[in-house]
Amino acid sequence: MRRSGVLRLLALIFALVTTWIFLRSYSSLNMKTIRLPRWLDLDSKKVEVVRTKCGLSKPCPDNFFAFKISSGAANVVGPTMCFENRVIMSPVKNNVGRGLNFALVNGTTGVVLTQKCFDMYSGDITLLVKFLKEIPEGTLVLVASYDDPGTKMNDETRKLLTNLGSSYAKKLGFRDSWVFLGARDLRDKSPFEQFLKNNPDTNKYEGWPELLELEGCVPRKVS
Repeated sequence: MRRSGVLRLLALIFALVTTWIFLRSYSSLNMKTIRLPRWLDLDSKKVEVVRTKCGLSKPCPDNFFAFKISSGAANVVGPTMCFENRVIMSPVKNNVGRGLNFALVNGTTGVVLTQKCFDMYSGDITLLVKFLKEIPEGTLVLVASYDDPGTKMNDETRKLLTNLGSSYAKKLGFRDSWVFLGARDLRDKSPFEQFLKNNPDTNKYEGWPELLELEGCVPRKVS
């Protein structure tokens, strides 16, 4: 019994000495701050997500308008037009239609003037001719096709669209896909245009080419 009591006493003394050494070593650190590696730093700067108008891939510079135009997908999903972060036309707004969809925007202020759609399969082409002739000077013209933009197209309409800066209005035909941004009496061809011909060998959808998407920054017209 004596022997076992001595052993317990020695164990207790050893534990006390070990604890005293540990506490002394810890206090010698003098409360210095341990810095984490940079990649573990929880206070690192937050990554700021830049939101662009109309969801463009990059923001537009000052004195430029942001826009995005999507053509319709076959005869199922209608086109969409966005200008300066405002959706002008879309299937959700229920203001698009088969044929050609137009939005007119003041080139100086960016104010939307009007939006219209014209049935190019069975509609009255004279209504489109009248509309194109009455576009005010200095107006931006946004166009998106849906289903069939070309069956009713005639030479006069093609010429009026070409005068807006289009390079493909002369080729526009049955069920082609087309998106375009031009302006009244544009001196040069517009850089904002995409066109896909209806071709059974290359069509993405049965009877229609794939939808087109056009986005960019158009300079504000100085009054």
